[in-house]
Amino acid sequence: MISRIKKRDGSIQAFNKDRITNALTKAFRSLNQYSESTVESLTDQVVSDLNAKYLRGTPSVEDIQDIVENCLIKNGFGRAAKAYILYRNEHAHIRDSKKLVGVVDDLKLELNAIKVLERRYLKKDENGNVVETPNQLFRRVARSIAKVDKRYDSSADVQETEQLFYNMMTKQEFLPNSPTLMNAGTRLGQLSACFVIPIDDNLSSIFDAVKATALIHQSGGGTGYSFSRVRPRGDYVKTSGGVASGPVSFMKIFDATTEEIKQGGRRRGANMGILSVYHPDIMEFITAKSKPGFLQNFNVSVAVDDKFMKAALTGKKIDLVNPRNTKAVANVSASEIFEMIVSNAWETGDPGLVFIDTINRANPTPGVGPIEATNPCGEQPLLPYESCNLGSINLTRFVKNEELDWEKLRKVVRDSIHFLDNVIDANRYPLNRVARITLANRKIGLGVMGFAEMLIMLSVRYDSEEALLIAHKLMKFIQENSHKASQKLAESRGSFPNFKKSIWYGLGYKTMRNATTTTIAPTGTISIIAGCSSGIEPLFAVSFVRDVMDGTKLLEVNKIFEELAIKKGFFSSDLLFKIAETGSVQGSEVPSSVKNVFRTALDISPEWHVRIQAAFQKNIDNAVSKTINLPQDASLEDVRHSYLLAWRLRCKGITVYRYGSKSQQVLTIGSLEKQHGNKHVVADSEYSGGCVGSTCPY
Repeated sequence: MISRIKKRDGSIQAFNKDRITNALTKAFRSLNQYSESTVESLTDQVVSDLNAKYLRGTPSVEDIQDIVENCLIKNGFGRAAKAYILYRNEHAHIRDSKKLVGVVDDLKLELNAIKVLERRYLKKDENGNVVETPNQLFRRVARSIAKVDKRYDSSADVQETEQLFYNMMTKQEFLPNSPTLMNAGTRLGQLSACFVIPIDDNLSSIFDAVKATALIHQSGGGTGYSFSRVRPRGDYVKTSGGVASGPVSFMKIFDATTEEIKQGGRRRGANMGILSVYHPDIMEFITAKSKPGFLQNFNVSVAVDDKFMKAALTGKKIDLVNPRNTKAVANVSASEIFEMIVSNAWETGDPGLVFIDTINRANPTPGVGPIEATNPCGEQPLLPYESCNLGSINLTRFVKNEELDWEKLRKVVRDSIHFLDNVIDANRYPLNRVARITLANRKIGLGVMGFAEMLIMLSVRYDSEEALLIAHKLMKFIQENSHKASQKLAESRGSFPNFKKSIWYGLGYKTMRNATTTTIAPTGTISIIAGCSSGIEPLFAVSFVRDVMDGTKLLEVNKIFEELAIKKGFFSSDLLFKIAETGSVQGSEVPSSVKNVFRTALDISPEWHVRIQAAFQKNIDNAVSKTINLPQDASLEDVRHSYLLAWRLRCKGITVYRYGSKSQQVLTIGSLEKQHGNKHVVADSEYSGGCVGSTCPY
């Protein structure tokens, strides 16, 4: 009996006949001709032929595939042989494409994941050639972050910690935010994703903030600002005797700076611009992004409080107040402003809302100061100059036999908090002021990705009461265990310096290492690497075409759906291409039980999007990044209802996006775009879910 095979990279691996069985099963099921007895018989024949030919040798992978093809043909299964050959050729094409990318794929990742790694994460030499494999990347990151243990315990087994961190990442159980993957163990060493830079009402402060923005974006971070202190357009300027240009005008300078400076040389940065609803220039701000291409590097949100929301609902007026002298300059209808926000969000996807009272009620360090702004995707409210590093757990790795493995999850939560706390100390901060406040509060944000697929694996529909209960139970478990892990670290490392100015001290806690421990980030490219859905977003498509590289487009199918379709006997290439026209299975001939759980973003009503976001927010220290995706025919009432529901359910912010409301999108749906010659859903190489109007910077 043969016991070993030679892999394509020359390494030797134990022979496993189940791989032959699986390949034959897929070939027959693609033709709806699967028979268990036939596959078993053919597998035995292949193994027999292998033993006869390689009794004293070691066959290669290609040798085995040749024998499988010959076995199918000689037994009269010509169509199955063709299906197998096509499958084999497709994988050969993918391997060749990976070689063209210039990456040695030593972790067997998807082609798009390899391309994303090559473009954004793997180290390159001065000529732009990749000099690192995916495996080496994770080893570099694990080693750099584990070294921090020695600062707190000279006898710490750093190699053991390194292996623990390495295993979490290579098993795709946990991944940190992009700057940590990019920069850990490198000369740059800036590891945080999220920053808030304050802006005061003077040119010195504004241009100091522009400089800080350039440094942060160059190192891979994203920035958020409140422009609410900047005097309004047309206001008096004492120093020059002239008039002010207003916050929107100054935002153009930040936008231009971002356009010119790529994140770590890899891509353009991202910003969040926030303005108080009481600012005299609020109307200009609300409509700013209605001009195509204007402020294209900004997300914008209006900061609203409970007083405003109540006034909008009851038809009352509010004062618009000049921040320079705190004098009221106008008395306007709150409902008219709210309707303007709704209308522009329907039209362009901007602005979103930031519920500033809700944010500050949960401010973990009220003794340090109030929160005015968030990072670009809204999930991280931060104090002036504060930064935060994030990481996400891939929930698909914790489902076993349609149940969650709570003990495994508990361990990974604990180890992830350890990892993220170490990142704070391993970090090289772009500004001293950022270092001071970050080290004083030690905020981290552990979140999740793959939530939609986890529900599918549990046979639970996304838009259901059961999903809400699971979301609540899951995040409560992660929240409680992350707090316990932070307290445990504080016992040996000490609490964060501002502990006595925090809510934790006021609640009677004895220790806490981190002012915050949990966040739901949009995950973006790290979910592509992990092979799962983004954050807590629904699937954006079950089957679609991915624009991978240099015009190369590949049909991509949700792995869970593919496995289920093969298992239940309804898998076919024709079905996959039909589904790819809309991304949804709802109009296809798949079984109703499958339709019930494979719900895509546009299959789900806006209310359920908001309710899922709110269910997570109840057990999150920071905030939740979630896009309320709306179909093209959504109404103004859909937007209005979503905003009001998010406020009532105590979300900290909300973003809506109506399909087609931006001229350029990272996702196009074939059934809606046939007039442009597109027949299928086509996704940008870095799109993983969430806002269709842009890609996530993290």
